Amino acid sequence: MRSTFKVLFYLKRNAPKKDGSVPVMCRITVDGTIAQFSCKLDVDPKLWDTTTGRLSGRTTVATETNRFLDKIRVGVNKHYQEICDRDNYVTAEKVKNAYLGLEMRHETLLKVYAQHNADYEKQVGKMKSERSLWKYQVVYKHLSEFIRYRYRVSDIALKELTPAFITDFELFLRTEKNHCTTTIWGYMMPLKRMIFIAQHNGWLTRNPFADYSISPEPAKRGFLNKDELRVLMDMTFRKKSYEVIRDLFIFCAFTGLTFVDMYNLTPANLMASFDGHLWVVSKRQKTGIESNIRLLDIPKRIIEKYEGMATDGKLLPSPCYCNCKNGIKVIAKMSGLNKRITWHMSRHSYATTICLSNGVPIETVSKMLGHTSIRTTQIYAKITNEKISSDMDALSQKLASLEQFVNNPI
Repeated sequence: MRSTFKVLFYLKRNAPKKDGSVPVMCRITVDGTIAQFSCKLDVDPKLWDTTTGRLSGRTTVATETNRFLDKIRVGVNKHYQEICDRDNYVTAEKVKNAYLGLEMRHETLLKVYAQHNADYEKQVGKMKSERSLWKYQVVYKHLSEFIRYRYRVSDIALKELTPAFITDFELFLRTEKNHCTTTIWGYMMPLKRMIFIAQHNGWLTRNPFADYSISPEPAKRGFLNKDELRVLMDMTFRKKSYEVIRDLFIFCAFTGLTFVDMYNLTPANLMASFDGHLWVVSKRQKTGIESNIRLLDIPKRIIEKYEGMATDGKLLPSPCYCNCKNGIKVIAKMSGLNKRITWHMSRHSYATTICLSNGVPIETVSKMLGHTSIRTTQIYAKITNEKISSDMDALSQKLASLEQFVNNPI
């Protein structure tokens, strides 16, 4: 709703000058709140028209005085409109201070966010990932739309951010954008980053996130078991493009590389290590963490199969991600696998089916995946029933050889 706004000029009759003139005052009223200041102008009270708030007559003094008052009115109106467009609320005191030049300029949320994104974009490809930039840009777009939708303004001052702003933004994402809890949790992280920047620079004293809490919903990570991987590996194709996409997916399933890290591989990333085996040594584009992976026989054969076929100095001839992610879904349907396959599932399959189910310690898996925390690896690698059965067989054999458990009468 628009505020009720009025500008009135009146005489301060209780403070007359020695020559009989009286100071002119300006009164600003916004939604019932009042602020007033001196116009630095003295007039003859006999010439003042209380109805219009101006001097009567057409004398030079009256004309110049009224022109001066009109200039004040225009200036006050201008600052009122600027505050309405910029801030979440407007008061008479804010308009008065703005006109008199006493207003403390406040940074706004979207202004700080836009500057952050501009600085972040300069670091993409060096220290930051393009995917993270995309996420910051999406949240900026949602915030901009939310501020217009909820507060009817184009931006909001940082000092006006309250806990209610955070909960209202969550409700907007949940109802207007139909996002799930996990997505909302992910979108709150960039907003938290902006709050941190504001506090660090002294633009914001209180943290609107202080009493706010949201957690992602536990996600069920899919993977392919050894039989499903074998089905894909045994397939033959009439279209060469499908065969390439299948081979690249299998390469990721036996190395644990993400699509972008596989796409960025060059022959320089292949190194013979101390053990005489061939390793892939690279840094993850997402985090910059080093990832060292010893090549198994299957990915080595794939590299040999496509040797010299890649362009731009790449190791493998990789189509664009969009073609690959759609292509692997078509291939899965052709193979008869009753499972929704995503490209990232290859990384989960490496952690679970290739490594953990075959006795590779989770610490080793974490190192090869380029994770900084075992907790992240636990999301990727799942304990399968086959692994549990294998472990119990080993335990049974060990117990059978222990004297205290042999020939027990029970």
